[in-house]
Amino acid sequence: MKRILVTGALGQIGTELVDLLRKTYGISNVIATDIRESKNAREKGPFELLDVTDEKSFALIAKRHNVDTMIHLASILSANAEKNPLSAWNINMSGLWNALEVSREMNLQFFTPSSIGAFGQLAPKENTPQVTIQRPITIYGINKVAGELLCDYYFMRYGLDTRGIRFPGLISYVTPPGGGTTDYAVEIYHEAINSKKYISYIRKGTYLDMMYMPDALHAIIELMETNPENLVHRNAYNISAFSAAPENFAESIRQHIPDFTLDYNVDPVRQKVAESWPNHLDCTAAKEEWGFKANYDLEKVTEDMLKNISREERLLKSVNAYKKR
Repeated sequence: MKRILVTGALGQIGTELVDLLRKTYGISNVIATDIRESKNAREKGPFELLDVTDEKSFALIAKRHNVDTMIHLASILSANAEKNPLSAWNINMSGLWNALEVSREMNLQFFTPSSIGAFGQLAPKENTPQVTIQRPITIYGINKVAGELLCDYYFMRYGLDTRGIRFPGLISYVTPPGGGTTDYAVEIYHEAINSKKYISYIRKGTYLDMMYMPDALHAIIELMETNPENLVHRNAYNISAFSAAPENFAESIRQHIPDFTLDYNVDPVRQKVAESWPNHLDCTAAKEEWGFKANYDLEKVTEDMLKNISREERLLKSVNAYKKR
């Protein structure tokens, strides 16, 4: 990767990935794009407004910046996609098709994320294999399965260097949750700091794979830097750091905030989605083919999340106090 175009750059992954890519490859070599305007993003480096469903604009921006790599993140996530399935299909699939077409025309290296949502109730729940039955029950999951197959098609038909990762729930203190089923794993830390209590919309005992954002970001770069001859599965690799249920997060938080309490008010829609996903993925292929390794377990995630959220809260209070003077 030398010159990289990132779509969905203001989203949960994109916000932090763009910063890391610029530290790694240089500010001017990473072009951030999003459908939303952002003065802050423009001040940090190259930024373009882009609606990924507009193939003409997509191609013009990629060619104008002479990129050699496409990282396509723009999409509507699981919970939000269920609220408007048609919109999710149009954005997730038309956007991906346009990204692949631009990449084919320019012979770019290509990455787009998949998700544990690509599996369904018929897949094994424990140690879910890299290759297994995929029958998701959500439009988001259907989009991801179709996306994996489409990327495989572009690799086999056109020789396009497509790569992808099936992400688990991602945890970050930098960006707010973006409408995913696993958002509770971020919200719980903020509520632990702010109120010392949390009401989970996911039922006790519902285990899902999770990962801290730094591990996810480094995984993208590691996969994209891997010699293509080493890659067998390409689209997309199972990766995970740990499997946890809401009560596991609560137990970890109580090591730092002993009076933290967890209650439940289950959202039937998100609970149904969560129950259709794996408990724990088999990540063997990613480890063997490109050396994937997660550095953060639940305890390390909790320590770092609480430390950084507390710091941000203190900073916000100081800013607000200063404004009131």
